Amino acid sequence: MSDCPSSYTPRGALTPNRPLADLTWLRVGGPADWLFQPADEDDLAAFLKGLPKEVPVFPMGVGSNLIVRDGGIRAVVIRLGRGFNGIEVQGETVIAGAAALDAHVARRAAQAGRDLTFLRTIPGAIGGAVRMNAGCYGSYVADHLIEARAITREGERVTLTPEDLNFAYRQSDLPEGWVLTGATFRAEVGDPDALGAHMAEQLAKRDATQPTKDRTAGSTFRNPAGFSSTGRADDTHELKAWKVIDDAGMRGARIGGAQMSEKHSNFLINTGDATAADLENLGEEVRKKVVQSSGISLEWEIMRVGEFEA
Repeated sequence: MSDCPSSYTPRGALTPNRPLADLTWLRVGGPADWLFQPADEDDLAAFLKGLPKEVPVFPMGVGSNLIVRDGGIRAVVIRLGRGFNGIEVQGETVIAGAAALDAHVARRAAQAGRDLTFLRTIPGAIGGAVRMNAGCYGSYVADHLIEARAITREGERVTLTPEDLNFAYRQSDLPEGWVLTGATFRAEVGDPDALGAHMAEQLAKRDATQPTKDRTAGSTFRNPAGFSSTGRADDTHELKAWKVIDDAGMRGARIGGAQMSEKHSNFLINTGDATAADLENLGEEVRKKVVQSSGISLEWEIMRVGEFEA
């Protein structure tokens, strides 16, 4: 495991058998065969080009929407860092690296009088937001994206349009092993002070209704109707994930160190000593109870990857 898996020796950090728990918001998960943190796009492209085709690649953001199973990941996990977190505002466009945090992009845009405020309360980084077509309060990445940049599994640079990504609710068609490196958004003009006030209001609403002080990975399940909360007064709740979880009696339910939040029942919490298995098993128990209660089959919004512990 000590030899570089690629024929190219990278400039970035390449670590064998690297535990991933500390890199995820839920703080669980076994090791990756390799963790690669490329120095820049050139480093990433050359590394992927030199990597044998049979070696799997898993791009990982800031781990905000992820359960890494206890057995770890048999792959090269690629995590972008400092060389990929730039944010630039050029007229009506905002250009962000894939490692730039969603909240930072929203704030930087607002300071320049551009409205990407929907990103402010979305946990994670831009690469994950594009990959998952992240949205909040009725606005989605698909509504703003001009183009995304990526490196293919073969190490080629490509530019992707929204049509290429074929956005749907909480998903896109990004080919296996491709690594998003940046995105360009169209952002409407707005008054910086008004945008700042709007984001403060969004944060206050989020903190009042969600367990932001706990170890979570954001919403656990997609809303059954396939749309997110709009935040508007006429928003309906009958088919929200939290409502069907409540109706199934699973608010506050626990397995081991995992718990469905008492504050917002669509949030899965690591109360301190949960394993990935505790979290996933509790999620599956919730899904089972919801089917029994309402006939609805909830879909995971949190991505679960890797192998179960033997």
